[in-house]
Amino acid sequence: MKKQWVADGSLLFVAFIWGATFVLVQNAISFLEPLSFNGVRFLLAGLFLLIWLFIFHRPQLKLWSIRLLFSGVIMGCWLFSGYALQTIGLLYTTSSKAGFITGLSVVLVPLFAFFLLKQKPKANAIFGVLIAAIGLYLLTINGELSVNKGDLLVFLCAVSFGMHIVITGKYSSQFPTLLLTITQIFTVAILCVISAFFFEDWTQMLNGAVLQKVEVWSALLITSLLATALAFLVQTNFQKYTTATRVALIFAMEPVFAALTAYVWANERLTVSALVGCLFILLGMILAELPMSFSLRKKFSANRQMTQ
Repeated sequence: MKKQWVADGSLLFVAFIWGATFVLVQNAISFLEPLSFNGVRFLLAGLFLLIWLFIFHRPQLKLWSIRLLFSGVIMGCWLFSGYALQTIGLLYTTSSKAGFITGLSVVLVPLFAFFLLKQKPKANAIFGVLIAAIGLYLLTINGELSVNKGDLLVFLCAVSFGMHIVITGKYSSQFPTLLLTITQIFTVAILCVISAFFFEDWTQMLNGAVLQKVEVWSALLITSLLATALAFLVQTNFQKYTTATRVALIFAMEPVFAALTAYVWANERLTVSALVGCLFILLGMILAELPMSFSLRKKFSANRQMTQ
């Protein structure tokens, strides 16, 4: 139980990092295109973790295997497709709609976990997921209910992110965390660089004038170390101690943290609807936890009565 609480707290910290760095990334991609930015970001993160592996965990290299490589590549492919589909989808839809549709992965994860991992979600978790989904709607949608090509692409992005959470849950307990994370991150980096070569001006990744801009290098440094290397290392390590549904609920806090940090750092104002949405997401997380606490208390009381 203690490991699960530590896992949940660590994953909530990951959601905070992703939400808090959203403003940084938004500023950086005005100079360096999204796929190019992510290519450099994930490559730097992978190199950092690789150096860390050789210096502090060299014996783990003996545990490298084809199965580990395959598992890390699968995780990386789902993660890359999530980023790529979201980036392309944003060309055809609004950021507010994209934020809500991406957040729908919180609803999809329990379904994927049930069919792929045979994890049957508890009633309280399902209720918490629905409450969080309503909160995501209130936080991100501004009366826009029409559906277009961009919305479909972003929905596929939500499917990809949901599958990434589920697949991470499947493989994280089977292989060493550091090796699995490195494989995943380099897979994303390679796929982003290849995609940037075909769909963007990839030469910007080598343009010193662009990379020297404060908005770019500071965002690359912070996101590569914190929002990529550390974040995915933490997710891969701790997700084995909790369920995919709980992870999805925790990650639903990312847009909340993004909205709050944008309010503090970018002076963006939150509407009443957005504030209510933040509260609903938080409430969804709490509701998903409460019945578990009650059942443990009931179990404790029963054990106490038996010993009297």
